[in-house]
Amino acid sequence: MKTVTRLIALLAMVSTMSMAQILVTVNGTVITQEDVDKELMNATQGRLNQVPQEKQAEFRKQVLEQLIAKELVYDDAKKSGLLNSPDFKERYEEVTNRIKKEVAIQVWQKREFDKIAVSEKEKKDYYDANKEEFAEDESVRARHILVDKESDAKSIIAELKPLKGEALKNKFMEIAKEKSSCTSAPEGGDLGYFTEGQMVPEFNNKAFSMKAKELTTEPVKTQFGYHVIYIEDKKPKTTRNYSEVKMAIEQRLKVEKAKNVMLQKMKELEKKAQIK
Repeated sequence: MKTVTRLIALLAMVSTMSMAQILVTVNGTVITQEDVDKELMNATQGRLNQVPQEKQAEFRKQVLEQLIAKELVYDDAKKSGLLNSPDFKERYEEVTNRIKKEVAIQVWQKREFDKIAVSEKEKKDYYDANKEEFAEDESVRARHILVDKESDAKSIIAELKPLKGEALKNKFMEIAKEKSSCTSAPEGGDLGYFTEGQMVPEFNNKAFSMKAKELTTEPVKTQFGYHVIYIEDKKPKTTRNYSEVKMAIEQRLKVEKAKNVMLQKMKELEKKAQIK
């Protein structure tokens, strides 16, 4: 058990290293960082990056423990002769046949899908007829400093007001890191880009009424406290151009065509088959 604990500690240290980094060897079988990450991606259905960092570390430890346990059990099964037993062989054949059929179906579907062609004209026509799908709303990138007292917010504004350009931005970030109570403080109050309606009304209305590189002249009160806002950038409402979305359009049209192609293919196969 001490060995497992030591190996788990090792995992935490190497989690940011190469995907093929060897974490542990169990009776000659290597377990790598890539093995752990594959298990995690399957367990989270590809949403591992959405899991909080502290939880990721915990999950990695659990997965490593499970992979070690599997290797220990499998090694014992081999040594005990279980792989030559009738019940193992029967179960193995059953699982193999089921997997063979599933894999064959998946490969068949992919091949049929890959045969489907979408012309440049079809893609362009779809884009021209559905431009609203590719519209992006106006957005702003804002930084803020959140404090409990209005007087503190006013003092911060007074300190920042004489500054312009990069000097204003840099000082704003410095104060945000020191005084803001928001979780965005370590990033200098950066809230990233957001569109209309994503923030509480008071904050939203003020942010969208401001210009890029502008600082609020008065604190903005919300249910969270008093905000000092700096607008780092603004993006107008735009429509993504054809070159940016043509690959997505092609995939969408192929999927739509595939429904009819597969339906027709199934009808042909049924005619040739003996179904009683």
